[in-house]
Amino acid sequence: MRPNLFQLVLLLVLPFYSQSQDQSKFTSLTLPKELTESANAVVRQDDILIDITSYNRFVHTNTRIVTVLNKKGDDDIGAVFFYDENTNIKSLEVRIYNSLGKEINKFKKKDFEDQSAVSNGTLYADNRVKYLRYTPIAYPYTVKIESVVEYRSTAFLPGWRPLEGFYVSTEEAEYKIQNSSGVELKVKTTNFEPFGIEKLSNFHFKASHLQALKPEAYSPNFYVYAPRLKAALIDFDMEGVRGVNYDWKTFGQWYNDKLLFDTQVLPETVKAEIKSLTETASTELEKAKIVYEYVQKKTRYISVQVGIGGWKPMYAEDVDRLGYGDCKGLTNYTKALLNEVGVTSYHTLIYGSDELQNFDSEFSAVQGNHMILTIPHEDDYIWLECTSQTAPFGYNANFTDDRDALVVTPEGGKIVHTRKYLDEDNLQTTKSKVDLSNDGTVHANVLIRSFGSQYGEHYFLETSTKRDQELYYKKRYWSYLNSLRIDKTQFENDKDSIMFLEQIDLSLSNYGMQAGKDILINPNLFNRYSNVPPKYKERNLPFEVERGFVDEDETEIHLGDDLVVEGLFNDFELKSKYGWYRISVSENDEGNILYRRTFKLNKGAYTKEEYQEFRDFLVEVSKQDNAKIILKNKS
Repeated sequence: MRPNLFQLVLLLVLPFYSQSQDQSKFTSLTLPKELTESANAVVRQDDILIDITSYNRFVHTNTRIVTVLNKKGDDDIGAVFFYDENTNIKSLEVRIYNSLGKEINKFKKKDFEDQSAVSNGTLYADNRVKYLRYTPIAYPYTVKIESVVEYRSTAFLPGWRPLEGFYVSTEEAEYKIQNSSGVELKVKTTNFEPFGIEKLSNFHFKASHLQALKPEAYSPNFYVYAPRLKAALIDFDMEGVRGVNYDWKTFGQWYNDKLLFDTQVLPETVKAEIKSLTETASTELEKAKIVYEYVQKKTRYISVQVGIGGWKPMYAEDVDRLGYGDCKGLTNYTKALLNEVGVTSYHTLIYGSDELQNFDSEFSAVQGNHMILTIPHEDDYIWLECTSQTAPFGYNANFTDDRDALVVTPEGGKIVHTRKYLDEDNLQTTKSKVDLSNDGTVHANVLIRSFGSQYGEHYFLETSTKRDQELYYKKRYWSYLNSLRIDKTQFENDKDSIMFLEQIDLSLSNYGMQAGKDILINPNLFNRYSNVPPKYKERNLPFEVERGFVDEDETEIHLGDDLVVEGLFNDFELKSKYGWYRISVSENDEGNILYRRTFKLNKGAYTKEEYQEFRDFLVEVSKQDNAKIILKNKS
């Protein structure tokens, strides 16, 4: 039967009508309420297709539509594209829609800003970035981005983040890999089931209606609980260097053989110098310390991101000649020097951050953002941060501690856990002698000794300016002390025992609260806990104390002649699985007040149901830290 005219019109118009309807679905503001809750932006659609055609080539095609609800969501558009000589942005188009779904702007590839992708502290780099500079005229608005990018290197296959971060929800998203390369592809997914993410095939996944997550106090790394996919080829290319990646052993061996093998040649004069400096050292550990201090005095850190993806270190002779390098270059230089004096050491790839982040021991692929050096010692390891000019030998707290890392040996790679600082290792002791005059003036001498991770929070003071030291004490450390004046500071940095000593002479005026003839004072002048986490009507995320610590404080207060003790509070002790707290206050035979305090916070990971109990513990600590005693003025 031949179609009539009406049927012909439908056949011609219906495809365009359906396409228009589908587009308006995402560009209008008909959003489910649950997707706007706690969201600054909503990813309406994010379709990713990765087409791998060879061990050294893939094409990334993406259609992405994002509705921005407020100014804080502007950064979630995703109109940023990094490229280099191995990355070709083949097509790029952006359309902007207003709240009614009407197109109001259109941008082509040529309309994007183009600049070097060099961050502060980077000497030079060969990466560039294209980004859209767009200032919205009203909120909400919607952005549609269509892009096709060709990569001639496969070491960094894009993974998938169905939830992209805090305060961003996802309406619909798909991720698909087509692999016609003949090379085995491996994929790992985590946290997909709790978010209802569908597996359409081995390499095709779909996510729908994922609500935005809000950060919560003490919550662990986002991807401990958020969904994530990682992908890697067994046989890959890193900017012209072919690699193999069956497991961490083969990946590490490739890294050692292909990227490190020719980088550790030193000038003969430097070889002679380092051997002379270490000739009287009786142990390998002594030699290693001498080499480490030699590198600290001779070099400085500066980021260098050129060459093979920023993964191949600078040559050791270049670092020696120039006096600088990035983490890879300085680590490699230190290893080259240790080689000359017969000390075994290994390059180590790691995630460097205050927040704990592990290498995935079950999924070998390009991971990490930092490199350190590892020295095997007895049955353990010593970890060297080669970018620091001030860190003690073997100190790695707060940046590379307590996490899985990849140690690269000639026999291959292996996952090793870096040093974990125990709660007792992170000790801080504070001893103070205080003179409290009749008029409320305080003169005090305070001695603070810091160890472990707490050492790392204090030792920077040694090289700070006088002004920065005063600002630290007045605005940060003792911000609760009004009218504080720093009269004198003296520091001792014992790098052998890794202990930092602060000796501070200070003054306060009008300390205490007048209540008739009584004066209320807090005997805990110098270490009050105020970091009480917020209260949540409903906690959604688990929580973790990544580093525990122990604080021990002792304060002796000498009272002016007209002041006498009227009332002291009772000793107090609180024990919990989250820590331990104890305070006591007494009056000695000379009429002086002696205040003692111990506070231990335990490292640990906990469920969201335990949060309220944890918070109650810290609330009580803060409350007791502000306990008052009563003095009376006899005059």
